[in-house]
Amino acid sequence: MHIDGQCHCGHVTYEAEIDPRMVSLCHCTDCQRMTGSPYRVTAITERDKIRIGSNPPKLYVKIGENGRRRLQYFCPECGSPLFTTGTDEDGDTWGIRWGSINQRAHLRPSRQIWCRSAANWFGECAALPGDERG
Repeated sequence: MHIDGQCHCGHVTYEAEIDPRMVSLCHCTDCQRMTGSPYRVTAITERDKIRIGSNPPKLYVKIGENGRRRLQYFCPECGSPLFTTGTDEDGDTWGIRWGSINQRAHLRPSRQIWCRSAANWFGECAALPGDERG
């Protein structure tokens, strides 16, 4: 599937080819802290299937609980998270942050990881009252 996306302010843009079945939801405490939410959604693809526009993202390196380096890419202007990858053998697989994808309405997670860190109310969200506009 061909996708395109951008950060919140539009400074960093990209295009990519992804498999829409390769979307995951992560409950790890790093994702919770970096997003300010209970989980993060990511579309997985290979590095050579992503084409970044004229403005490059900024890089932050985080050492994970497993000791591996995780490269976190975000917009240097607005701070929107955009991509993640690892190093060495983990460097060919990239994650594209779901919120930055223009076609995100067509991408549904197919798995969850780090469930031991999931918010204890996560499964109850569907029962909450909702408002179309806020």
